[in-house]
This record gives sequence, C-alpha cells and structure tokens, in this order.
Amino acid sequence: MEMMVYFAMQGTTGLGVTEECKSSFMELKKKKVHKYIVFKIDEGSREVRVEKVGASDASYHDFATSLPHDDCRYAVFDFDFLTLDNCHKSRIFFIQWCPTASRIRAKILYATSKGGLRRELDGVHYDLQATDPTEMGIQVIRDTAK
Repeated sequence: MEMMVYFAMQGTTGLGVTEECKSSFMELKKKKVHKYIVFKIDEGSREVRVEKVGASDASYHDFATSLPHDDCRYAVFDFDFLTLDNCHKSRIFFIQWCPTASRIRAKILYATSKGGLRRELDGVHYDLQATDPTEMGIQVIRDTAK
C-alpha cells in the first residue's frame, strides 16, 4: 500500500506539459489541423508529451485504433456532427484511456496526473474515462454530444 501512495503523490507533484501539447491542441481547436491528439506521460522526463496526431480527415476508427491495448493515454478528439436542425457542430472530447491490461502503476499515474493536462486544454466540452473500447465507442460519443 505504501508503494501506491508514493506513486499517487508523485503523479500529482509537478508533471510538466510540453509546449507541443498546448500548440497541438490549439491547432486542433482553432485551425482544425488535427482530428485527434494522443498524449503520453514520459516518466523519465516527468512530462506529458504528444505521442500521435491524426490528420483533419482521420476517422473515429483511426483514433480508437491508435490507442494501445495495454497502456494508458490521454487523448482529445474533435467530433463533428449535425444537429437535428441541420447545424454543423463540433465538440472536443478529452478521454482518459486506462485499459484493464495496463500496469497498476500507469493507471495510478494517469489518474492522479490528469488535472495538470486538463487545465492546459481550455475548450474541451466533455470528459470521458474508458477502460475498454465500448466505454468510448462512437455511439457513446454521439449520445454525449447531443
């Protein structure tokens, strides 16, 4: 138990967020250059970094399959849709991906470090936490964005 507390405290004390994270998010939000961004915690440098970006024409399937099956990540996805009255809308989702197959240490680190990154991503509409693909499936995204 002492080991878990140590990692929890470590995760809340000063993980940095790289400038690339902030600028990539602004490109997604304002310029629509990216459809999604996958962020990874680099434990060596104690920073959140951009791991992957999806082109503006990437699909939700491209995004979902870019997440690892056995490790945690943070991600943002820009979901475009039509409202019932045919208005084009866009909603940005922040997803904390912690699959059941990931290491306990990674789950704790990502859970306790989320706030630092979230504070830097101004303009996210919805937060999701997922441990398997069904918890963040396209239908969940659609239903949430309505």
